[in-house]
Amino acid sequence: MSKLEKEEQDILRSYEAGEWTPLGKKADLGRYQKYARATFQKDRRVNIRISSKDLAGAQKKAMEEGIPYQTLISSVIHKYVAGVLVSKRA
Repeated sequence: MSKLEKEEQDILRSYEAGEWTPLGKKADLGRYQKYARATFQKDRRVNIRISSKDLAGAQKKAMEEGIPYQTLISSVIHKYVAGVLVSKRA
């Protein structure tokens, strides 16, 4: 449990204490699984040119997170498009 952040530890404790109840029907599970698969399916390839400095920075951040740098870059794009990651000027 030490690898979890505080918020994750709180959620785990809450779940293990039985404070969570399922929402919806089991029949909906398949539909939600389909949505999840579609969200994370990587079916297109994109080639971009970025500076060596930005690439090195992305690789360093990815290494700190323990994920491939391509996954990190894809995640940043996904979060931006989904409106989760916003500009400080916004």
